[in-house]
Amino acid sequence: MTLSKTELEAMSLDDLWSLHEKISAILATRIEAEKRELEKRLAVLSRGVSSSPDAMRALQAEKPRRKYPRVLPKYRNPKTSETWSGRGKLPRWLVAAMKSGKKIEEFRIGDTGAKGRRRA
Repeated sequence: MTLSKTELEAMSLDDLWSLHEKISAILATRIEAEKRELEKRLAVLSRGVSSSPDAMRALQAEKPRRKYPRVLPKYRNPKTSETWSGRGKLPRWLVAAMKSGKKIEEFRIGDTGAKGRRRA
């Protein structure tokens, strides 16, 4: 059903309004169907696996990630009290201090004594 511009202009207001309602209903159902399809695809992508039952069982059988212990800080900036655990990239404040001639051991937090962690 294709209508030309002149046919649309010749239609009465009631006919145009009913045509508008029909088109709106068709568009609403198509948009809803497209939305459901996109949500299905997003769910599959977010899981990273197919939605087959075997893949679902494999996903559930994975071991949970182990908990890592909290790492205590080993170095402290005396000006701002920022701390660094000694892991990863050197913080900017420590790099700047070392460039100005200070040694990393000057920023070491004092001996923790018996309360400190012991490694097995």
